[in-house]
Amino acid sequence: MSSFSNIFKKELKELFTAATLIPIILMALIFAMIGNTVNVEEEISHPPVIGVINNDDNTTFSYIASSILYRNAKVVFNSTDINDKEEGLKTVKDQDGVALIIIPDGFTSRIINGKHGEITVYWIMKGAGVMDTISSSVVESLIAEINSNISREMIQRNTSINASFALSPTMKNETTYFKDKELPGLSPNMITGILSSQSMLIPIIMMMIIIMAGSLVISSMGMEKENKTLETLLTLPVNRLSIVAGKISAAAIVGLFTAIIYMIGMGYYMQSFNVSDTVNMSNYNFVLSNLDYILIGLSLFLTLTGALSLCMLLGVFAKNYKSAQTLTFPITLLALIPMFITMFKDFDTLPLALKALVFAMPFSHPMMAPRALMFNDYILVISGIIYVALFALVTISIVVWVFKTDILITGITKKPRILHRREEKM
Repeated sequence: MSSFSNIFKKELKELFTAATLIPIILMALIFAMIGNTVNVEEEISHPPVIGVINNDDNTTFSYIASSILYRNAKVVFNSTDINDKEEGLKTVKDQDGVALIIIPDGFTSRIINGKHGEITVYWIMKGAGVMDTISSSVVESLIAEINSNISREMIQRNTSINASFALSPTMKNETTYFKDKELPGLSPNMITGILSSQSMLIPIIMMMIIIMAGSLVISSMGMEKENKTLETLLTLPVNRLSIVAGKISAAAIVGLFTAIIYMIGMGYYMQSFNVSDTVNMSNYNFVLSNLDYILIGLSLFLTLTGALSLCMLLGVFAKNYKSAQTLTFPITLLALIPMFITMFKDFDTLPLALKALVFAMPFSHPMMAPRALMFNDYILVISGIIYVALFALVTISIVVWVFKTDILITGITKKPRILHRREEKM
């Protein structure tokens, strides 16, 4: 029993260290910060800002519709003239609103005559993140409530009415304005779904490449220090830049290979959820050109180069293979944070401080590039490529300088105090 107790204490002491606890605590703090930034409950608690044009005023069903909208939303524009559409859109945009809803003339009479009452919705979409569509989802639920209330009123008036029509007496005509584009027939939720299916795969793949290739580089540095092979390598007449380039290139190839395998599997996984594709993306220009793919590839390449250079720099602090495992945490963190943020919020809708933080993280740029290029935001993508190129260049320069010094062999040591005092006396 004493031997078990000694082994247990020894292993617990080795595993339960500051290097183990600090990454977990930091990860929890990061997720708490993201949770405060993307607070769903707070978003839902605020009524959506809308405009209403009731061109079928003083009729039964239009009154039901407008009453639900006024009761559950903040109406910043109100009119009974359909010609006020442009003014209404401008007012809603200026008030940071989400939609202009028009109830056209003849709305009630069409329903009474057995035809669907049309509700025209002009959506104003600010971002394509999951959190950016909460307000529009609330408005869609209000329109669904309008449909159910009119349905209830019709059934109470006429019990012999056609059941299928009674359950769905209204229909929506939707148009979305997003980043200077007019997208007829699409709602914000549909656009978010389309963009997510097109641009969500790259952030996941990018994160996996960085984590896999980065851990390989750091672990390799730790093993070479532990086995003393790094000292032998540095004594050979080999250009230090060649050593750095060789290590980065090998890790990049392995990382890309594993990412391709992962991408193929992830592609089949994502296709299993696409039961039907009712939206032709080419009709709305949601496609990437050859130039766009070149820019995405360039951003990926530069980011991966910078990431592996940073991993080599972190590997300098690894004493052995075991300590190298804990050094992968900063890289993992830098890959996870932008991935989650870009999934939940669009870059354009982020607060200024968080926007600066995301832009400063080099791994975020290839994650944001596909969505930005779909809407011709070349300024963000090209500026990101320039920033990532400078980051990679600076990091590689630091790594080459480190390899030219004796830090890899001697480590970062401090001069003993006794020796330091003797030197002062002399």
